[in-house]
Amino acid sequence: MKMISPVSRSGRFSTGPAGDVAQFTESVSFDWRLWRQDILGSRAHAAMLRKIGVLTAAELREINRGLDQIERQIAAGKFRWRPELEDVHMNIEAELTKRVSAAAKLHTGRSRNDQVALDMRLWVIEETTALLGEVRALQHSLVRCAEKEQDVLIPGYTHLQRAQPVSVAHHLLAYVEMLARDYERFEQCKVRTTVCPLGSGAIAGSTLPLDREFTAKILGMVDARGTPKLTQNSMDAVSDRDFLVEFCAHAALLAVHLSRLAEDLVLWATSEFNFIRIGDAYTTGSSLMPQKKNPDVAELTRGKSGRVIGNLVALLTLLKGLPMTYNRDLQEDKERLFDTADTVRATTRICAAMLQRVDFNRDVCSRAAGDPALLATDLADYLVRKGVVFRKAHHAVGALVALAENKGRALDQLTVAEFQSVEPHFGKDVLKVFSSSQPLGQRNLLGGPGPAEVKKQLSRWRKLLG
Repeated sequence: MKMISPVSRSGRFSTGPAGDVAQFTESVSFDWRLWRQDILGSRAHAAMLRKIGVLTAAELREINRGLDQIERQIAAGKFRWRPELEDVHMNIEAELTKRVSAAAKLHTGRSRNDQVALDMRLWVIEETTALLGEVRALQHSLVRCAEKEQDVLIPGYTHLQRAQPVSVAHHLLAYVEMLARDYERFEQCKVRTTVCPLGSGAIAGSTLPLDREFTAKILGMVDARGTPKLTQNSMDAVSDRDFLVEFCAHAALLAVHLSRLAEDLVLWATSEFNFIRIGDAYTTGSSLMPQKKNPDVAELTRGKSGRVIGNLVALLTLLKGLPMTYNRDLQEDKERLFDTADTVRATTRICAAMLQRVDFNRDVCSRAAGDPALLATDLADYLVRKGVVFRKAHHAVGALVALAENKGRALDQLTVAEFQSVEPHFGKDVLKVFSSSQPLGQRNLLGGPGPAEVKKQLSRWRKLLG
């Protein structure tokens, strides 16, 4: 059989593209990362072509042997990627065709449109699986840190002003809950991504009797019952990038959660807060000021969220004006996807590692959490239990705070008489609000920061995480 070189311009064109056009349009400089998925898709497609009689058993063996050789060569870093062949698909097919004459049949019933749609889906599935494990690892780190510090109290903040006391464990478990939602979203994204587009061709399927179900089963693109999951419209199949946007949207939200965690760590590590010490291995110094210990890992975590959000916006902007179906604009989706996956996975991993090197300054935290003003709401609750309506109780405690400020004293330094001058319902036991050794003892409602409830939540998460 005569060897045929698979060039994308085919017999329709009398000349090749101009040099600057070839350079402008090539994508192999970045889409080479899809090589594993491309080879996997080619193996499945070849097996299906054998099933319907397009390939002989011998030809299928030759193709698989050639793909084995190329796979080893790429994995070893010895494969020569040729920009003039535009993309990962043509590079692999051209090399395979040089080695195996039967490879000229491999593109039967397949277009680069449904081929790249498959490769992208397989890549997102693989990255999502890895990211799910990394999110779980970060949750583990947070739970371990919460367990270690569960008896440490700090002020909780609203508007970055001291609000009410909470435990460090309760604070950290808030991020575990955020990550749980991230995990669930990525799981759902993976399910929706696991749909096979092969057989859709360039736009309108094929006149050949392709067995799409067979291909999907080989690729593992099936539901929980093992039923093949196939795209139902060939035009949608080749132009759909919803799964990619969905991955990047979930990644952007995960990056925002990581950024919020990082912001807490940055604040807590300042001399003004001094709640934590971050291990030397996860901080840096200054080129000029020898006393500095900068939380650069946390700061970069916060900063990298911007590029992940930007990638999402870039993808949405890319897609918003495209007519049906495939357009070359879609080539621009890959770099945004790759950068998002690389960034959010690396950030998740580094955060998990950094948290294992965070220690709380217990004495400093205890002094901050001991601020009597943090129990102002507890005073209002005291009055409510005495029969005062909450709005009146709230007003009375606000007046007490003003009185204490005017006298230059803390709330717990006011006398019973001064409390009663503002609101007669204050009794002689009012100062017991401040004398409790465990100010969170009564906050054991489900989801609250009380010690008993926090222990329940820690136990719950240990079981959930395994």
